[in-house]
Amino acid sequence: MDKQAIIDAMADLEEDELYDYMNEIMDNDGEGVQEALEACQEGMKIVGDRFEEGEYFVGDLIYAGEILTEATNIIKPALTGDGQEKYGKMILCTVKNDLHDIGKNIVRAMLEAGGFEVMDLGIDVDPQTIVDTAKNEGIKIIALSGVLTLAVDSMKDTIEAFKAAGMRDDVKIIVGGAPVTETVCASVGADEWALSPQKTVSVCQAWAS
Repeated sequence: MDKQAIIDAMADLEEDELYDYMNEIMDNDGEGVQEALEACQEGMKIVGDRFEEGEYFVGDLIYAGEILTEATNIIKPALTGDGQEKYGKMILCTVKNDLHDIGKNIVRAMLEAGGFEVMDLGIDVDPQTIVDTAKNEGIKIIALSGVLTLAVDSMKDTIEAFKAAGMRDDVKIIVGGAPVTETVCASVGADEWALSPQKTVSVCQAWAS
């Protein structure tokens, strides 16, 4: 497996080339599947960098998210095989008053590849819906995403709703997205924050363990 070639294919949005590499891994009984996933993640980071530098646009980001989802779907059987730890269910959503889902969809693909069964509640999700789902499904890990500044208030409202339901001590909540910083994390009352999908996955895996 050529890790750099996978990084380059993901970064350059060469979907056919990337899928060929993923299929090759599956033909070899999933050998190198974790390294391939890491390569996809590194490629996505380059995509993000190119977007920030103005080389890529929103359409490229959406396209990259779709490519990553399909690539992880190809290798998912190897990732969720006997050797891959299963972490159970968790909730992921974009909070109330925010309609962005590009980042959320990328995070979902990587969480699923990392062993989680992700209940993606979608965008513009009301705090009570998140609380009710966590209660009904017995879910202990919640990932809240947002891109707009408004999302910070919605994250705080969601965490307050868990407190009001007497469930705050039963769940771990990670917040992420453009406006989120360490200060925001503390002010909304979350347990952890992340700007990269990689950090979200590793934090959630640590909690689930």
